[in-house]
Amino acid sequence: MKLNAEEYEILPYEKCLRYGPESLTDTELVAVILRSGTVRNNCIEVAGKIMDASKGQGLLGLKHLSYTQLKAIDGIGDVKAVMLKCIGELSSRISRAGKRHLRSFSDSAIVADYYMEELRHLEKERFMLMLLDAKCGLIHESVISVGTVNFTCVSAREIFRDALSYGAVYLIMIHNHPSGDPTPSKEDIATTARIYKAGMLMGIPLIDHVIIGDNCYVSLKEKNLLGKG
Repeated sequence: MKLNAEEYEILPYEKCLRYGPESLTDTELVAVILRSGTVRNNCIEVAGKIMDASKGQGLLGLKHLSYTQLKAIDGIGDVKAVMLKCIGELSSRISRAGKRHLRSFSDSAIVADYYMEELRHLEKERFMLMLLDAKCGLIHESVISVGTVNFTCVSAREIFRDALSYGAVYLIMIHNHPSGDPTPSKEDIATTARIYKAGMLMGIPLIDHVIIGDNCYVSLKEKNLLGKG
């Protein structure tokens, strides 16, 4: 029996009610969120186009699609684009939350893995701070600044204000290079040295600065560059 558009669009809802949300594919989950399609494409077909645009990254891929890219898909306007971006962000946060409480962040590879998907696709530098307890567990993380394509301004005052506020024992700095090459610049090394020396004076040592590239990273601790600027 051939289903009309209305019957076709309600299938994900019925499937969810009968078998639970875990039974839905990524495309069906997105279709449920969209609720409606267009005259030419029902919501499942629109959802399929969105998944195609994510280039194999699934729901996490929504985080890396711009509003312009989403709105270029027939059936996606401002409201649905915002909803989809929020789904991508929610997926990312849930993924990271599951890792957060299981890890000690004393190893640079663990830090890089934790932030890789969040930072490697960004078009601007984002500077982030991890505040750690005595066992290198994560107490708090914050975005200190968002720069231009190749520059981030970092305030030592802001860093240590947050560190003191949350009772941090150690600090780790993280930022991305939009070029995809994580090789530290002279400015990266100088900034790291400035924060490192301030941390030693404050009694809240900077134990690493991890620079994220495209599926690669550099640890200034591993390169013995923490206090070399």
